[in-house]
Amino acid sequence: MQRTRQGRYNGVHMSYSYTLPYIPALAPELSREAKKRLQWMDYHKKCQNVSQTCRYFGISRKTFHAWKKKYNPWRLESLEERSRRPRRTRQWQVSREQEFRILALRRAHIRYGKEKLKVLYEQHYQEFISSWKVQRVIEKHQLYWHPGKTEKLRKKRARNQPKKRITELKREPRQGFLVQADTIVVFWNGLKRYILTGIDHYSKIAFARMYVSKHSKYAADFLERLHYLFDGKIENIQTDNGSEFALHFREVASRLCIPQYFSRVKTPTDNAFDERFNRTLQEEFVAMGNMTSNCEQFNKNLTEWLVEYNFRRPHQALGYETPISFHYKHHRVLPMYPSSTKT
Repeated sequence: MQRTRQGRYNGVHMSYSYTLPYIPALAPELSREAKKRLQWMDYHKKCQNVSQTCRYFGISRKTFHAWKKKYNPWRLESLEERSRRPRRTRQWQVSREQEFRILALRRAHIRYGKEKLKVLYEQHYQEFISSWKVQRVIEKHQLYWHPGKTEKLRKKRARNQPKKRITELKREPRQGFLVQADTIVVFWNGLKRYILTGIDHYSKIAFARMYVSKHSKYAADFLERLHYLFDGKIENIQTDNGSEFALHFREVASRLCIPQYFSRVKTPTDNAFDERFNRTLQEEFVAMGNMTSNCEQFNKNLTEWLVEYNFRRPHQALGYETPISFHYKHHRVLPMYPSSTKT
């Protein structure tokens, strides 16, 4: 921001301009997408080449120029996505008289649909009305024969919306870009226990934890632990279509801004790395006498094994390096340490 000052010195009128420094401490907290766009602008400022910038970040020139036009270096929030909500939205078009008439007809014929009520309305009041207005009044006042059943049906329809399948995601070779999650069901002494597992698609760093139930609140807890393990740098999460990865799990994923992708039904190859980790965990840990229905004791022992798996066990897929040594080449240390003093 430029400022101009004027004054007189020894009887001579003088004017000079100066620029106020930008104070990073006052910069707003940007979203993940806005930070990416800021990297575009910083890179372009260094190289002064639009084509090179677009090739480096894998974006189109049209996209870059659109955001460069909006970019204001003094207002970094200019790189945030703006609301696309229309300035003028559809307003309530049912008059109070029409609303009272529809309510009376609906209460008298609670099992009639909106089309039948539309015909009755026009017969009784000699006035045209759309079935859309009838439906709006019914929804506003929740005038259903079985309100509870209708609400369940509405939620079911919302759940049955098309899911983002993992085949839609273009894989990128970097840690945290895609973390795959799954569930192992274990039967022990007449009890059932659930082991949630997760593995990074790129570095093969893995994590697991046992729970007493497959309720989505436990899966949500598991996701928060994964988020901490990867230092908040999980970009996408892949799960199957199980109920444990719904409701509370979706809420946490949404709060952490982690898009959720789903494996195709009956296609284990979509989640091949985590499926292989599940087998390794069962063969090298569970089957070696470490199984117990006590989740606290099991998770304590499991943590020691996970340290062995991530820090010391060579992996063929990584050229016989350990996941952590592979990770050290590109990133800083993760917050997972052994509870023992073994080296």
